[in-house]
Amino acid sequence: MNIKQLNQVKNNAILIHDQHTINKALLRLTKQLTQDYSTKSPVFLVVMSGAFVFAGKLLPQLNFPAQIDYCHATRYRGNTLGGDIEWKVEPHSCLRDRHVIIIDDILDEGHTLQSIIDYCHQAKVSSVKTVVLVEKEHSRKATPEMHADYCELTVPDKYVFGYGMDYNHYWRNCEEIYYLKETPDN
Repeated sequence: MNIKQLNQVKNNAILIHDQHTINKALLRLTKQLTQDYSTKSPVFLVVMSGAFVFAGKLLPQLNFPAQIDYCHATRYRGNTLGGDIEWKVEPHSCLRDRHVIIIDDILDEGHTLQSIIDYCHQAKVSSVKTVVLVEKEHSRKATPEMHADYCELTVPDKYVFGYGMDYNHYWRNCEEIYYLKETPDN
């Protein structure tokens, strides 16, 4: 896609959450995570590439000792529809007996997140919780009980981008969250 087409995508998209709304959600998440983890020395496991914008805004607001690691598991590979899970990078930290908080940008169906949760359980963590910026509203979750432990925003069942979520590998850098009026063919 060329720059003109990419700009057209954003210009034709519908704003869901503006920067002010996202900042308020971050503040609520910061308060809850501080309350729950300030005495537990957790490991925050950031899911690349989507969660790095969200994590980069959230983690500096947490004023307690924590480790930060990352992993890269994906289903989208630049497409608007997910496929099979592909592990690109596994966590580097020893997770055994640790409190792990997985940070991801979005909980859509939850297949990627469930794979990372399963990885953590196999590593014999003390606990594993999930924090996502947004959860998509639909009934197609990987399991009926699949929901984020910490989430303050929802989005409609549309293809969304911005604030770490991409459109064809672009627009992760938007400070707002948008959805496409129509899902384009890739």
